[in-house]
Amino acid sequence: MQPRRTVLLLLPVALAGWLAGASAPAGAAPGAQSDASYAASFTANQVTNVDATGGAVSCYRPEVPYFTSNGPVDGYSGMSSCPGATTGEDLGPYPTQAGSNPGYPAAGPMLVKSHSESDLRVDPTNPNHLIGSSKWFVSAEGYNHLLGFYESFDGGRTWPVSGHIPGYEGWTDNTDPVGAFDGFGNYYEFVLGYQFFYNADGTHNFSIGTSREPNPVQPAEVVAVSVRPHGASTARQWITTRGGRPDFVATYDSIGNEPDKQWITIDTNPASPHYNRIYAMWVNFHTLTPVPMVSFADARADGTHTAWSAPQPLPQPPHSPQGNTYLLPHVAPDGTVYTTMTNFNPKKGFCCVTIAAVGSTDGGVTWSVLGKPAVNITPPPGMYPNTTFRDGIENTFAVGQTLVGGRYPLYVAYEDYSAGVGNVELTASYDGGTTWSAPVRVNDNASAVDEFQPNLAVARSGTVSVNFYDRRLPCPAAGSTEAAAAGLALDTVNPNYAGSLPPYGATNYCVNASVQFYRPALGPIGHNVRISAHTFDPQLDSPHSGCASCLTTFIGDYFGNVVAPSGGVDYATFVSTYDDGTNPGHHQQQIVSALAVP
Repeated sequence: MQPRRTVLLLLPVALAGWLAGASAPAGAAPGAQSDASYAASFTANQVTNVDATGGAVSCYRPEVPYFTSNGPVDGYSGMSSCPGATTGEDLGPYPTQAGSNPGYPAAGPMLVKSHSESDLRVDPTNPNHLIGSSKWFVSAEGYNHLLGFYESFDGGRTWPVSGHIPGYEGWTDNTDPVGAFDGFGNYYEFVLGYQFFYNADGTHNFSIGTSREPNPVQPAEVVAVSVRPHGASTARQWITTRGGRPDFVATYDSIGNEPDKQWITIDTNPASPHYNRIYAMWVNFHTLTPVPMVSFADARADGTHTAWSAPQPLPQPPHSPQGNTYLLPHVAPDGTVYTTMTNFNPKKGFCCVTIAAVGSTDGGVTWSVLGKPAVNITPPPGMYPNTTFRDGIENTFAVGQTLVGGRYPLYVAYEDYSAGVGNVELTASYDGGTTWSAPVRVNDNASAVDEFQPNLAVARSGTVSVNFYDRRLPCPAAGSTEAAAAGLALDTVNPNYAGSLPPYGATNYCVNASVQFYRPALGPIGHNVRISAHTFDPQLDSPHSGCASCLTTFIGDYFGNVVAPSGGVDYATFVSTYDDGTNPGHHQQQIVSALAVP
């Protein structure tokens, strides 16, 4: 999410060792699990972890350089020149940087250090082919990043190809990683590019049409795609233009029209009447009122596509003050495309969130408002207690691939803070989104701590996967090997924590990642499983979304979760600052976990 959205961000902002125990009745919670059992569940369930981003040296030439360093506190080290990239990516300057104002772009390529925010997809034509995407930071202090990718051809065991995603380097930032494969094995990344420059105090200035605008030749903000064609094997093999210009879906070049939170999905079911239709959605913050938008095109086998349809606003439920955001389109096997949209009520201090659903049965031409998965939700605070990272997206959405009662089920998981800590709730619809089941609690922690940022995936068998960030385990103890590898000694300044620093043994502070599996009717399968091998400190090298000296930091709005087409493996990708031997700087890296789907 873009940092200028401060108003909205602060509003909510094989399986031999599977856990013993029969599935609970449909709709029941999994029941509390001890911290010791949870900690041991990583090994018990034969989960694997791979650091997908820590092994390569990636660089790009940023449009706007920024050299302020907050280090050595929290492991910050500012912006650094490229020591020699090992990825084979283009180091610039780039075509979209032609025409930049004096002083832009940077004089040379800069080193990518942090990889915040997570998305992961599996090729429907090859279950061993995965592509993840993330924010590729050259300056955590300045929130200066493009989107990058990491790619595996062996089912996630190794990630030999990575680099920044080309085509939109002429904007200060590319943001919000999200991608999708088409039915031919081409991969589409939906990019949000926007311009800003730095004021003297390091804050971000989004003024356009002035002499200080970095790149007046390009629209100030765009939603666009880069396509990695089937068979690509190097970092530079992307299709980034259509008709001789960047592949824009929509452009915005006026204050008061600002896109955000884009998402993409592609219909990959050969039996669907809209096979290989690409659906692109985003929100236009029209003078702070979000207007949900959609456009579509049809993918071709060579990695190109038809023209994007004229963007159209989606219908919104009645009585939706301040508009709706967080569009998450998914396609059912019959070709129906659905999305949720999330509303924050300004009349109640932007509390009491309502999630609604809309759908289209004619390939995105017309849309109808469906039911409401959840109403009157208490969202988390803009910043989680004890730490400085802000909240991410309120909810997640997925569509089942197996009929239940003659319909494809729809699932929504969301954050709930009504108990004074973050919990994850899950609900389902078995009638096409009209009615929704009573929510069930997903996290099974015994202590009252924050569980947040869920992401849903559904296996071909119908098994539902909900993964999320988890703070039930305390930070490692002083003097322990885990504490040293977690870099806790670097965490010495935290104005949002009343305890002693470094945070050895601190509760509701450090972070893990978890998953819970369900039967299609929401009967839980076992308990929460820890999918991160090590606890990490979210304060380390965490990007500052407002300015280098501003309090709010960032670990991402997205959490990757996907099930292989065969349905046998559940993959996740998430942030960690733990040093497994490849991350001595304790930068944010992307960890990919894998475990068998029960």
